[in-house]
Amino acid sequence: MMSAVESYLAACRAAGFKMSNVEYLLRSFARFAVNRGETHVRAQTAIDWATEAASVAQRDARLKTVCRFARYLFIEDQNHELPPVRYFAYRKTRRAPYIYTRTDIEQLIDAALKLEPTNALRPQTYASLIALLSATGLRVSEALNLRSADITPEGLVIRKSKFQNYAAFEAMPIRLELDHEYASSEPRGTMLTSRPARHSLDA
Repeated sequence: MMSAVESYLAACRAAGFKMSNVEYLLRSFARFAVNRGETHVRAQTAIDWATEAASVAQRDARLKTVCRFARYLFIEDQNHELPPVRYFAYRKTRRAPYIYTRTDIEQLIDAALKLEPTNALRPQTYASLIALLSATGLRVSEALNLRSADITPEGLVIRKSKFQNYAAFEAMPIRLELDHEYASSEPRGTMLTSRPARHSLDA
């Protein structure tokens, strides 16, 4: 069972998935199944293992993790059983997203510029980050990984996108100016100018 887990993890990671939590769950399930003397996925065993979680949401997540694993194995070996995906009948509800207006963003940037200590890089860092996120739609992790060389006339080069691949954002109808003084004093990355709201929000 453990070798099947390793094969599944390797295939998923090759496709760009991190699988950190999935690895923990599948190793736990594999040990549970082995203790029962099983070499193939059994639906009841998957349900019993998932039921050990404290909440319905956790049980549902655990079972669905095994379901995906079982489908992968079933392709080559039909002796594996496919557990019922909706066994716990859990339905995840998401909060309605809040859409920030231009005024909201400008207020956030102005508040960031007032952070203490005012003579340090902290206010500029947060203000520039907020402006960059609002102007490009980057994920926070993608913005934090930007380096000076990633800002080109054609657009932004994203070295680590959601699936750990390279990506590129086309140049947008906005003006992103490089603060050379800021960049030279902060070697880990590059931010925008001291007036990020104006450079980032105006076309």
